[in-house]
Amino acid sequence: MADTKHEAATDVERHVTAPPEGAPEVGADDYPLLRKTCSRYLTPEEMAKVDEAYRFAAEFHRDQRRRSGEPYINHPVEVALILAHDLRMDEDVICAALLHDTVEDTPATLSDLSELFGETVAELVDGVTKLTSIEVDSMDAKQALNLRKMFLAMSRDIRVVIIKLADRLHNMRTLAALPPDRRVFKAHETMDVYAPLADRLGISSIKWELEDLAFFYLEPEEYQRIARMVQDSRDQRERDTEEAIKTLTDELRRVGLDGIQITGRPKHLWSIYLKMKRKGKEFSDIYDLIALRVILNTVGDCYSALGAVHSLWHPLPGRFKDYIATPKPNGYQSLHTTVVGPDARPIEIQIRTREMHEQAEYGIAAHWLYKRAGNSQGNMSQDDKSVDKQISWIRRSLDWTVEDDMVDPHEFLEDLRVDLFGDEIFVFTPKGEVMSLRAGSTPLDFAYQVHTEVGNHCVGAKVNGSVVSLTTPLATGDRIEILTNKNSKPSRDWMNIVATPSARAKIRKYFAASTKSDDAESGRGELARELRKRGYGISTPRSVKALNRAAEAQSFKTTDDMFAAIANGKLTAKSVANKVEAILEEGSPEEVLAAQQKANAEANAARQQFFEADVPMVGNKQTRATRGRKPGDGRKRTSCGVVAKGDADLLVHLAHCCNPVAGDEIVGFITRGRGVSVHRANCPNVKGLMAHPERMIDVEWDTSGATQFQVEIVVEATDRMGLLKDVTIAVGDAGGNILSAATNTNSHGVAKLRFLIAISDANLLDTLLATIGRVPSVYDARRIMPGEGASSIHGRR
Repeated sequence: MADTKHEAATDVERHVTAPPEGAPEVGADDYPLLRKTCSRYLTPEEMAKVDEAYRFAAEFHRDQRRRSGEPYINHPVEVALILAHDLRMDEDVICAALLHDTVEDTPATLSDLSELFGETVAELVDGVTKLTSIEVDSMDAKQALNLRKMFLAMSRDIRVVIIKLADRLHNMRTLAALPPDRRVFKAHETMDVYAPLADRLGISSIKWELEDLAFFYLEPEEYQRIARMVQDSRDQRERDTEEAIKTLTDELRRVGLDGIQITGRPKHLWSIYLKMKRKGKEFSDIYDLIALRVILNTVGDCYSALGAVHSLWHPLPGRFKDYIATPKPNGYQSLHTTVVGPDARPIEIQIRTREMHEQAEYGIAAHWLYKRAGNSQGNMSQDDKSVDKQISWIRRSLDWTVEDDMVDPHEFLEDLRVDLFGDEIFVFTPKGEVMSLRAGSTPLDFAYQVHTEVGNHCVGAKVNGSVVSLTTPLATGDRIEILTNKNSKPSRDWMNIVATPSARAKIRKYFAASTKSDDAESGRGELARELRKRGYGISTPRSVKALNRAAEAQSFKTTDDMFAAIANGKLTAKSVANKVEAILEEGSPEEVLAAQQKANAEANAARQQFFEADVPMVGNKQTRATRGRKPGDGRKRTSCGVVAKGDADLLVHLAHCCNPVAGDEIVGFITRGRGVSVHRANCPNVKGLMAHPERMIDVEWDTSGATQFQVEIVVEATDRMGLLKDVTIAVGDAGGNILSAATNTNSHGVAKLRFLIAISDANLLDTLLATIGRVPSVYDARRIMPGEGASSIHGRR
């Protein structure tokens, strides 16, 4: 008898048996049916675990109601029933379905589930909880993140997504309880993501119902119109189907085939609507054709039956597809043909084995033993390996769904929709292995699917033995050979050639890595300029430690990653500088203590030097404060440009530990035998000198005469030809006179140039540093700060 009635999974016969002993009074009407369904294939020990999961869920959901007003426990029970009745999933999945909302909506914890039901159930519940933890209002960035989580969950345990599909199916069955706008959104989401996802996993029993339910809410008038036409033509269609089944059965038995099962294949409302819309045909042209499914024992019987069908009825040209020899990416296998039946009416026929039929109906769920504990690629069963191959598209999709540089959620969602809906082609490797690609793919897509390195070094391709352009679209049946050269690199033009998101992501990733060093250099320069404005260098030991802490706090693996993020606009130099400054101001206890000890040691050394010296110095020249007195001011003017109150015979000199420049805030200290030593007020040595306040003296700048000051600067840049020449020219252009220089380049190509420069005042210093900073490849030019110590230049002069 033809099976022409399309029945939803909820239309199964409802049997009532007693609930498990100890179950709460508030229960689900369908748990007895769930229990009976599960007991058909689960052991008594496994059923005891399911009963315990039901009791736990019912107790924790006792006082909760759904929007429809029904007890909340009904929902997890219905989800479990879908998984048991339609897909015959194992006890861990059934338990996880019963418990999947307990962690999210009740006080129950994952620790509770792990202790009572085992780690596997807890992990499944955790996976489903994470998939539903983001409530979204539109298909935007949050939804993109949610879908990425789904793909990651699929890569770990496919059963998480099978539970999620069952959860969505029951929610769609009860969607009427939601407000109209939420119904439409959920229907769009189901049609865009969940139905094609079920199709990709080969679970047609869920896929078709999701599409019809979404169709009902998205196009209610069209749904009702097609549903009425289907109902009106049912009687005649069933008679035609029964006649075709009888004729075909007699023919197959005549050729000696046994164990034949032929049924009418129901057409779903959404598929009818799509065919009418795409082909511009009327309902009678679409639905009057008869669809049969023939199920046999072996693959050989399938091909024998195909020959019998074509001898019985004339086949339509171009309407035969052999999915047994070349299965679909979701594992689907079957022979499809369309023939001209009685009264010139077309008949669609699918021919498959029982195993193929099970795969077509339940897809990957038919292999629920996938990845059980202890399995690895090395010791997987043949069934496990089949499943691993079946979901290879998921792993390929992960190449682009988790890419950090895919920042546009609309690009991600569009690529996902195309990847789920897109038509496939089947091509062959040089060894004859079948590989599926998206329709429109090029040899570059093929190369990147084989391996990332094959794609990166691709220089050409042969299709069916002939050399072709990399832009050539591939077709089903093509045999592709990729030509490579280890010295070849991708071109940015390839982004416009490839058709698959995974290949595009791999090309983007290559260029992101190759330009990372340039981005890091640019970002480092931006940050160095920002820090310089605040009086900090970027290469001092304390700054390097602060940069490492700032990078770690923002989840960057290295400071170069953080610099690159600045260059790419993901971070601003100002925000990073704020973090670095806060760290520098805070300092760790160890850093503070070390800095204090260093300052004390430098102060003691300087003080000892001042006390023991016999020759007074001004910068690097001997001088006395005996010339240049201004009439009536009672102060000495010296060639160093500093005047001090007091004895006219005092010697005055600038301390070269900090090299004060006109405009700096300064203090004077009366030394033993060297007169007045002038320091910058923020010089670390001043802290030690303050211990002798009686020897401090007021000093101030007197720039009435021409005076030269010595200042030490450091320049950091990416090393290149002509760097020193360009910096030297910049110093001269800004009015500086280089007295001494020292350069060094580290193993990373970073050049550090130190200069001792003569200038007239601090205002000129700002101009000089800005001019140097504009030299190409220079990312930091600053004055040596107090506490960094004098450079080696002094020792070399």
